[in-house]
Amino acid sequence: MRSEKLRALLDWPVRHVRPLILGLLILLSYVAAINRTQALPWAIAALLLATLLSGLIWPYLLVKKLSVLRSGPTRAEEGETISFRVEVTNHGLMPRFMVELVDHLPFVGTAEAKTTDSNKTLGMIAYVPSKGKCQFEVPVVCEKRGHYRLGPVGLASSFPLGLAEARGQRSEGVQTLTIYPDIFTIVGLPLHGTPSQIHRGGYQLPEGAGTAEFAGLREYRRGDNPRHVHWPTTARLNDLMIKEFEPLASACMTIILDQSQIANIGTGKHASFEYGVRIAGSMARFACDHNIPTRLIGQGKQLLNLASGIGAQHYQDILDTLAVIDADGETTYAKIVERFANECRRGETVVVFISEPAHLLPETLQALALLRARGAHLFAMIFERQSFAPDENSAADGTEHALAALLDMNAFCMKIRQNDDLVKLFNA
Repeated sequence: MRSEKLRALLDWPVRHVRPLILGLLILLSYVAAINRTQALPWAIAALLLATLLSGLIWPYLLVKKLSVLRSGPTRAEEGETISFRVEVTNHGLMPRFMVELVDHLPFVGTAEAKTTDSNKTLGMIAYVPSKGKCQFEVPVVCEKRGHYRLGPVGLASSFPLGLAEARGQRSEGVQTLTIYPDIFTIVGLPLHGTPSQIHRGGYQLPEGAGTAEFAGLREYRRGDNPRHVHWPTTARLNDLMIKEFEPLASACMTIILDQSQIANIGTGKHASFEYGVRIAGSMARFACDHNIPTRLIGQGKQLLNLASGIGAQHYQDILDTLAVIDADGETTYAKIVERFANECRRGETVVVFISEPAHLLPETLQALALLRARGAHLFAMIFERQSFAPDENSAADGTEHALAALLDMNAFCMKIRQNDDLVKLFNA
């Protein structure tokens, strides 16, 4: 705080050097005019004084009686380019010239975790007539997910002489923007059947994932498994007929996010937690599209416990949650997994995210072993910490140890590195 005040104090002469020089010239002009009987020195001094007063007062008149209305979407997706429509209205009798508009957009620069000012220049209004309006559009890239409060819009003008700059703020228009994580398409997932979810799912499980009973016959469709052809009926009707089966065990999925600060490695949009959020959202969309009951839990500063559900509305609830959560917790991942192990259903698929330093892995692996003993199937995302922070001590990266331990638990494992193409990784 003191350094900012000192910087402002030192910058004051630099910002006011032109009016100071002009003021000195005015003073010298009046001193010279006092010793003269001619009218010209007095006229020169008066002209310089009028120039100084107009240069100081006019900018403040230009930013007064102006209103700014910013309109645009209130929701967007990470990486999407949206447009804000800006409407400037002049409520005064005097035309306005050369007014700059600067907006406060907190998501600007967040992709790379920049510490620079998040203010963005919307544009320069060259002319607004008396009682008139001026409109224009501004494209903005939604760099990182989150829920942001926008504005206020700042007005600034130093017209006509640049001797002083007048500023004002307006807060009309769109005030919030929710940016959702960048969701990618998943074609299929290796899910398992949950006996307690009989007949509740719409997703045909992989072979061996659960039991099924014969439901009837139908005509062959492209993509059907040839092993399900019912040959006696096919021979009798001279048309390919397929046996249909109804699963007795439907898929069920729980996603356990690691929101601890120590597990998050990397910066900005390229941090491991951001990758985890993208993966969680994409898997949730796949599940909800196939009527697979999906639950989302975690522990940051606040407890995350989104009950199991299906359908578009449940997916929207998951998206709203993923847009605002952060890796701001102190609770270890092991404790979260242990808490869930007491209530997990036998046969359900549990998605886990392993990004902790090596010294925390033994406790976490022990908790996952308990989860496996309760009959859960593990789907593990293992983050290679050194790819997210190359300067980190290699001893803090327990990727290979975690991978070996989880494979021993018959878990389905995926290794995640920074800059991986998640679409190819999940649909290979």
